[in-house]
Amino acid sequence: MPHSRSPVLGIDFGTTNTVISITTGDGEARLIPFAHDDETLVAFRSALSFHAPADDESARIVEAGPWAIETYLEEPLETRFIQSFKSYAASPLFVDTEILRKRFAFEDLLSAFLIKVRDHAGEALADMPARVIVGRPVNFAGLRPDPALALTRYQEAFSRLGFEDIRYAYEPVAAAFFFARKLQQDATVLVADFGGGTSDFSLVRFERSGGKIRSQGLANSGVGVAGDAFDYRIIDHLVSPRLGKNSRYRAFDNVLPIPNRYYTAFARWEQLAILRASRDMRDIRALARTAVEPEKIEALVEMLDDNHGYRLYQSVSRLKEALSAQEEATFLFEAGSIHMEQAVRRAEFNSWIQPELTAIEGAVDEAMARAGLGAGGVDRVFLTGGSSFVPAVRAIFERRFGADKLESGAELVSIATGLSLIGAEDDLDLWSQRAS
Repeated sequence: MPHSRSPVLGIDFGTTNTVISITTGDGEARLIPFAHDDETLVAFRSALSFHAPADDESARIVEAGPWAIETYLEEPLETRFIQSFKSYAASPLFVDTEILRKRFAFEDLLSAFLIKVRDHAGEALADMPARVIVGRPVNFAGLRPDPALALTRYQEAFSRLGFEDIRYAYEPVAAAFFFARKLQQDATVLVADFGGGTSDFSLVRFERSGGKIRSQGLANSGVGVAGDAFDYRIIDHLVSPRLGKNSRYRAFDNVLPIPNRYYTAFARWEQLAILRASRDMRDIRALARTAVEPEKIEALVEMLDDNHGYRLYQSVSRLKEALSAQEEATFLFEAGSIHMEQAVRRAEFNSWIQPELTAIEGAVDEAMARAGLGAGGVDRVFLTGGSSFVPAVRAIFERRFGADKLESGAELVSIATGLSLIGAEDDLDLWSQRAS
C-alpha cells in the first residue's frame, strides 16, 4: 500500500481533453467532475476563449472547456478561441501570441486554462494538494519539438497554481500503472495511448513481490499523429472538394487551380475563424466570380462567414464513431444552405488514414526494437485513448500480437487515474521525474 495518505492530483492535459484525478484517503483515486448544462463531465475540453464585450473593449473575459466553445459560438467576431494548444508546448518557434492587445506566452495560456479548470471544479478542487503528477507524451507534437522547453513551460504554469511538488510521468506509463492493478501475475505490457495530437507507446515489465507491484521501463516511442489527423483526412476527402478544392478559376486567358492553402485551415475548426479574418478572405470572395464552379466557392464563403466549423467537426466525429461500429455509415452535414450527404465505407476511411496508420506502426516497431523484444515477448497490450476505438488502429495490434492479448477500457480516464496513483507511491522516481 502507498505510504503517503496526502492527496495527490493527477492531470492528463491532453490535446483534445483534460482529465483530472485525485487520490483519496484509502489509497484509491476518484475523477474530478464538472457540471455543465445538467450534465456531469470528467473530460474537460482543452480549449480557451478570450472575449471582449462590444461595449467595453478594455475588458477581457476568459473561459475554458465547453464554456469557451459556447462563448465563441455566440460571439465569434468578438472572441479569440484557442484549442489544441498543447501542440505548441515544445515548439521553439512559438514564442507568444497577441490576444486582445496583450501578449500571451504558452505558459500564460496554460495557467489561464488551469485556473478556469480549477474554478469550474468548485469544491472538488477548493483545496489544492501540494503534489501534482502531470502527464507528458513520449514525443511532443510539432516540427523539431524541444521536450525540455515544453517541461519548462509546464513547470511555470503549474507553479502559478501553488503546487509545491510538481512531477511528470509519461502518459502511456501512467496508463500502464492503471492497467497493472488488474494483473494477477508478472507480465510485460505494451501500452498504446492514442490522444488527439500524439500516439505514444511504452513497454513496461511488471512484477509482483510482497504484495507490491514493481516495474521496469523497457522502451518508449511516439509519433505526432492521432485523432486530429484522422478528422482532417475526412474533411480533406469529403468536404474540401465540395468547397472548391482541386477546382479551377479563370484569370484572363488562363485557367488556374484554386490555391490549396485555403483548405489547410480545415485541419482544426477554430482555424477557420482565422482564415475568415485573413487577407485570403478577400481573394476567396473574388474567386466566387471567376471560379469554374462558383457554387463551390460560394459554399466555402458561407462556411466561413456563418461560422459553421464547429458543426462541421461534430458531423465528422459522428461519422468516425459510426464507422468504428459498422462497415458503412453516412456523412451528413447541414448548415444554412449547405447540405452534404455521402455514404462512406470503412474501407475508404482506412485508405484515407493509411499514412497515419503506417506512422503508428512504425512507432510500435521502434519501441519493440529498443526493448529488444519480439511479439512473443509481450504478454499484454493495453489500448487507451479515443482513437483506440478505430478498427484499423486496433487491427494493427491484433495482427501483430493476437486478439487474446489485447485489453482496453477506461479509454478517456486511465491516464489521469494512473497519474494520481503514481503520486501516492513510495518510490516516485520509478515512475516519474521532476523537470530538470
